[in-house]
Amino acid sequence: MTVRKCIAWLRGTDGRRLGGCMFGAILVALMTGSSGNAQHLTAGVTGSLFKPRVIVFLLFGLALWLAMTSWRRYADRIQTALAPARSARATVGSNRFAQYGGYLAVLLVAILLPPHLSVFWQQVMVSEIGIYVLLTIGLNVVVGFAGLLDLGYIAFYAIGAYTAAYFTGFPDANRRGHISPLPAHPPFHLNPFFVFPLAVLACLIAGLLLGAPTLRLRGDYLAIVTLGFGEIVRITANNSESITNGPRGAFGVPHFSAFGYHWTLDLMPYWYLLLGIIVAVFILFRQLENSRVGRAWTAIREDEVAAAATGIPTLKYKLMAFAIGASTSGLAGVIFASQVGSFAPDNFRLLNSLLVLVYVIFGGMGSLPGAVAGASILIWLPEALRDHVNPQDRFVYFGALLVVMMIFRPQGVFPSRRRAREIGLAEAGAGGADAMAAPGGVLQQ
Repeated sequence: MTVRKCIAWLRGTDGRRLGGCMFGAILVALMTGSSGNAQHLTAGVTGSLFKPRVIVFLLFGLALWLAMTSWRRYADRIQTALAPARSARATVGSNRFAQYGGYLAVLLVAILLPPHLSVFWQQVMVSEIGIYVLLTIGLNVVVGFAGLLDLGYIAFYAIGAYTAAYFTGFPDANRRGHISPLPAHPPFHLNPFFVFPLAVLACLIAGLLLGAPTLRLRGDYLAIVTLGFGEIVRITANNSESITNGPRGAFGVPHFSAFGYHWTLDLMPYWYLLLGIIVAVFILFRQLENSRVGRAWTAIREDEVAAAATGIPTLKYKLMAFAIGASTSGLAGVIFASQVGSFAPDNFRLLNSLLVLVYVIFGGMGSLPGAVAGASILIWLPEALRDHVNPQDRFVYFGALLVVMMIFRPQGVFPSRRRAREIGLAEAGAGGADAMAAPGGVLQQ
């Protein structure tokens, strides 16, 4: 091959793709390598790139390029070879008994496995996986079912937690000899079990108050408003010393108790409570998805203008999506407050809202099994890398997984059939796959 042909090849699609893979491999090697210091400013670069370890990263980059090139050239043959397997999977997936069998198997694993795990993994399952699965299912109603972009969803989680802290206090803390979680004392004391309906009601009202004046907006404008709402709730909690205890937050939130049994720091009761609520919410939302309300949300998500033209009251159904999605976060907030016992406004940052949104997209927007899988996988991964990767590098692998997923499977881990079909049509050049973009009836310039 002459030099001119080599240059032409490098300028072609395969050459540019190879250069991108090699550059990405070097970048990952640099990010996961040694750190520099004040005495040797270049120690991070030389310790990362001029070591035998860089060969491993380059080989990974080369393997990725080979996989991408092979897929590009032999995609039709591979699709044809996989057609019988896909047909069989579709047949099994459409079988209701097979679906219920899969759900039952997952539920049995969730019931039987946690008691045999270490205390660390039990803590991860309760404080992170269980709580965030519940949050992801709720946000999936807003983003996946109705196609509304909400970047302030964690605010409802905070409202649920502060509701629990408020109503589990005592009306007169000094006389009763107890310390209330918050400076403001409630009119009556409640067991955390009885706070659930109040937290759900508080989040429903907050969802309606947020949605009523803002849901006439679409896309980026709605995202900015919801982002502002989340920050307003956090900053208000941080500055309201006489109500929320300011940046110190709530402390001494009591554990659940029932029939004379007081829950302590044992994690398993909280896990089974979370599991029961997740199953109940999953079944409820599955029925809601297949109901008239769910079909109205689907119509609004796919084309709001067409939905309004057919007589669907779009504002009403969007308000319902916001309120119902927010109510789930209220349940999660009560369990979180009771389990940890103390929390502060910094537990409800914008990053948490973005993570919940990432879990929804990764698992598959509009898919309830996808919401559960997305939160579980992306929370498990950084914790699984804890003992094998430097703490500052764990989220590099997290980000790399997201990038690879969005390139090769943008519909998510377990996408809904409708979402998978939308993305397939978009890749074929027919229609768009962004459920939160401009309505389908509006021509893009």
